[in-house]
Amino acid sequence: MRILIINHYAGSPIYGMEFRPFYIGREWAKNGHQVTVVAASFSHLRSTQPAVSRECIDSVEYVWMRTPRYEGNGLGRVINITSFVVQLLCRSLRIAQRYRPQIVVASSTYPLDVFPAFCIARLSNAKLIFEVHDLWPLTPIELGGMSSKHPFVMLTQVAEDFGYRMADRVVSILPCAGAYMRSRGLCEHKLVHVPNGIDVAEWDSVDEPLGDLHSTVLERLRNENRFVVAYVGAHGLANALESVVGAAALLHKDPIAFLLVGKGPEKQKLQSACAERKLSNVVFLPPVPKGVIPTLLARVDVLFISLRRSPIFRFGISPNKLMDYMMAGKPIIQAIEARNDMVADSQCGLTIPPEDTHALAAATRHLMSLPEAERSAMGDRGRQYVITHHDYRILAQQFLAAACTC
Repeated sequence: MRILIINHYAGSPIYGMEFRPFYIGREWAKNGHQVTVVAASFSHLRSTQPAVSRECIDSVEYVWMRTPRYEGNGLGRVINITSFVVQLLCRSLRIAQRYRPQIVVASSTYPLDVFPAFCIARLSNAKLIFEVHDLWPLTPIELGGMSSKHPFVMLTQVAEDFGYRMADRVVSILPCAGAYMRSRGLCEHKLVHVPNGIDVAEWDSVDEPLGDLHSTVLERLRNENRFVVAYVGAHGLANALESVVGAAALLHKDPIAFLLVGKGPEKQKLQSACAERKLSNVVFLPPVPKGVIPTLLARVDVLFISLRRSPIFRFGISPNKLMDYMMAGKPIIQAIEARNDMVADSQCGLTIPPEDTHALAAATRHLMSLPEAERSAMGDRGRQYVITHHDYRILAQQFLAAACTC
């Protein structure tokens, strides 16, 4: 079968996030399908940008549409999005004739690519799959404070509603968004939930060593007999890492250290806050390559994930970071208020209120007080849960089965 995935932000292990199109596409390619991913040449999510217009990565063909660079969420990003969507619309006939897809997946975070995806699908007599990562425009309205009357918001609302009406199947990464989608015109029978996942075989085969800096810091913390709670990922407003600083202040006399690995717009502010409070139990390290993450996570005691409180999470969450954490087999402290709760479902850690320094301090002390065997059992439950429910080999089959039966 010939499958075309349109995803503005698609990445790969070579370029960085986002990984979902690659891992699902690679599983389809392994099963003999012809998979092409069309993406923008520049994305703020990637660590490296492609320098070619077309390439094959592990049996998945990538077509990179030349788009301008940008920073932040201002006009530059809007121009980047517009460039990508307009190019796709203008090239719809050429793409349809060249790739002759039987399935077209519109999969960018924002819904505007459903318009060119619809054109390509109709020109190819293909099935149109509308994959929803986040609910736009609800997400920029509720998280970003944008007005519902903003022209861009109104345009994305038209696109979202169009996708629900015209797609042959709607695949939602969010587990609890069905009622909202139906309120926007989606027919119940079209909806299927396929969450984010992990490549289990890749995770278990990776054994890349830590760099000298990270190894030295972790060895020092061990020599100091510190109980290490780690956060690995972006340091942004949405991640609510101020609670780590507050909890560290409450725990400054305990043999505990918080390790923050990554980068982002809030990192300098967090470092300044720690310096002002003279906190020696918060350590900042630069990000590591994807292949090093299993090695890094294996050398800490507990993993922490948080998101700022927002009503948008009533539709559920499916964070990639959480999949990595659970695969690492470590207890997890999750500070997220959402409709679903994988940590509670798998009994692999503790869920606490977001942005609550006292709750984080109490959860950390509690996990430290547990016998090592009990923490290990928690981690094992999380790992088994993600292997059972979030292996991309299984998810790719579910996705394709849904696409083929619509």
